[in-house]
Amino acid sequence: MSTTPFPSERTAVVTGAGAPRGIGRHVARALAASGWNVAVLDIDESAVTGFASELAEESGRIVVGIGADIADKESVERAFATIDAELPPVLAEVNLAGIPGPQEFFDLTSENFTRIMDVNAKGTLFMMQAAASRMIEAGTGGRIVNTSSITAYDGGGTFSKTGYAAAKAAVLGLTRGGARELGKHGITCNSIVPGPIDTDIMGGTLTEERKTGMSADIPLERVGQPQEVAGLIKFLVSEDSSFVNGDAVFVDGGKHMV
Repeated sequence: MSTTPFPSERTAVVTGAGAPRGIGRHVARALAASGWNVAVLDIDESAVTGFASELAEESGRIVVGIGADIADKESVERAFATIDAELPPVLAEVNLAGIPGPQEFFDLTSENFTRIMDVNAKGTLFMMQAAASRMIEAGTGGRIVNTSSITAYDGGGTFSKTGYAAAKAAVLGLTRGGARELGKHGITCNSIVPGPIDTDIMGGTLTEERKTGMSADIPLERVGQPQEVAGLIKFLVSEDSSFVNGDAVFVDGGKHMV
């Protein structure tokens, strides 16, 4: 399928946009500023609907906030039914929703391992399936961006350990499988691989002392900020990224080289 310009009226779906200090809100703002209409999803319905109203007013775009549990396939389908009814066609889908996995190796139980995998991996799959099926039906092609983690490569650190590493490694496999199978429809699938980013999933506001400790093995000698991740995602859902597919793009200040 050859590349064609995106229509002017198009929608990006962004999960994990409920947290005030999360990457999701920065991504939604960046995409709305770039001309996208946006559906923002989060398990915290009141947070995400309030943010949607705020973003619609400041951007002038159509923004819809939807409460959804991405680990529940029926909840995902209900969310997309709302998107279908209220927004232009979905051409981009960004999976940012996730939960940490701070359990030590021998403390990782069947129950908490299942929950970590359900949200971070299975939820990503359900969102990919719902978005891609609509892109294929519309014949528009599209962009899917998933969120892995440096933890998938280094096995974990301060906040998340083995269970989270396993889930984020699974996201890389989902991305590559999607890239291979959906490419013929003009749909690209890529992963971002963040290092330490100053967000709520990192345990709330980091003290300067903790930031210094976490920055010791980062060549840029600091942790990242959500807007720096948003800039990468903005590119990966754009027309300019049309030949980037199946990739895992690090946004970690060079930590993966150490």
